[in-house]
Amino acid sequence: MAEGTIKRLTDKGFGFIDMGTGKDLFFHMSALQGTRFDDLREGQRVSFTEGRGPKGPNAENVRAL
Repeated sequence: MAEGTIKRLTDKGFGFIDMGTGKDLFFHMSALQGTRFDDLREGQRVSFTEGRGPKGPNAENVRAL
């Protein structure tokens, strides 16, 4: 699994993960595993698998570290 840092969270249930490569990945709260969206915070480390959604790359199976 890849790791990154939550760059931004919205009040609409999605956010973006900074992968450290200049590329950010979108994630939706439905992709979370073992944690609630409300418990996440910007700057928090997460692990995830990279997937492909209808609008491009996204993060799946997102877990807080």
